[in-house]
This record gives sequence, structure tokens and C-alpha cells, in this order.
Amino acid sequence: QVQLVESGGGLVQPGGSLRLSCAASGFTFSSRAMSWYRQAPGKERELVATISNTGGFRNYADSVKGRFTSSRDNSKNTVYLQMNSLKPEDTAMYYCNTRWRAADVWGQGTQVTVSS
Repeated sequence: QVQLVESGGGLVQPGGSLRLSCAASGFTFSSRAMSWYRQAPGKERELVATISNTGGFRNYADSVKGRFTSSRDNSKNTVYLQMNSLKPEDTAMYYCNTRWRAADVWGQGTQVTVSS
């Protein structure tokens, strides 16, 4: 069973940091690029970051460049999103994603709320 499970969300003050984790199972994790998306209430889901299967290539949305860093540990089948200098506009549900056998795989999401 292909599964992605996110964790690490929570409530943080503006300027604070959080690290999200996404644990993968049921597929060959080391062969797949992984992405992080987010969706705020009333808005479309947007791509935040993508990391290649080896971690050698990373891409970020302009809105998070310089503040967010994606990484992965293929020995643990886990991908991470380090989020620094958080802003209220980063408030959203964050989802982990990959493609496996021509289908999108999504986790259940983890909520990030940035508020004072």
C-alpha cells in the first residue's frame, strides 16, 4: 500500500520555524522525486518545493525561496521541509506528494498556522 504521512505542523509565531516530515512507504522511495504543496482556505493548492530522487536538485516557489529548504533521507524513506522566517501568509495545510505508476500520491496533510 502506497502511503505518505506528514507530521510536524503546528502553531508558530511570525518569524519562527517548523520542520515538516513526510514518511513514505509502499514504493521505491529512492527512485521518486518528492514535492511539497500547500493549500490555504479558499485558495488553490500550490507547489511549494520539489526535490529530486537523489536530493541533488531542488526547486522552490518564489514565495518561499531563501526561507524554506527541502531535504530527504533515502535510508529513512523520509522527506523534510525546513521552514524558517515564517509569515502569516504561510498558513496552510501542507501536503507531501509524489508520482507512482502514473498516479499522484498524496498524504493527509499537516496544518501550519503562523500567528501571533
